[in-house]
Amino acid sequence: MAFSLPPLTLEIADGDLAAQATHAIVNAANTELRMGAGVAGAIKALGGAEIEADAMAQGPIEPGECVVTAAGRMMPARFVIHAAIMGPDLRTSGDLVRRATGNALRMAETLRIASIAFPALGTGVGRFPLAECARIMVDAIRAHATTASSLREVRLVLFGQAAYRSFVEVAADVLGRPLDGPADCPLSS
Repeated sequence: MAFSLPPLTLEIADGDLAAQATHAIVNAANTELRMGAGVAGAIKALGGAEIEADAMAQGPIEPGECVVTAAGRMMPARFVIHAAIMGPDLRTSGDLVRRATGNALRMAETLRIASIAFPALGTGVGRFPLAECARIMVDAIRAHATTASSLREVRLVLFGQAAYRSFVEVAADVLGRPLDGPADCPLSS
């Protein structure tokens, strides 16, 4: 499902973040930048252990901050942006989701890339509510669209239909009619 936020397009997909054909992907990280299981583990397995080593060499960082590494063997992704969404206590908040999303978008602009893919930040280990995460991330992307320069596509890649539907419903509520669906049924595709 896609939504227009000129000059950006926001796409919402159910799939594998590590397999996205975008210039960068975002890893929901801890402040130590260690890559454990879940999405981080998939990124490390696909791209190589050097991604974690490069990230950890730049840490620790404050919650909400980001660092960038090369994407290793992941293609066509060139970069992994590691967004610290939780500290050692493994807790997150709406403020951290907002800051991490905004900082990752600004990092993408600094890298002068055209496309980036995000997971639902903080909803895994951090157990942040999906609908609240969706609202915060969509709002941050909408705010960023007003200053976007190189970035043209932001993709939110969700794990499972429940997460996908939650994000699509929130995006339709916040942004209106999707580009690729009827006005009265944003979940039809």
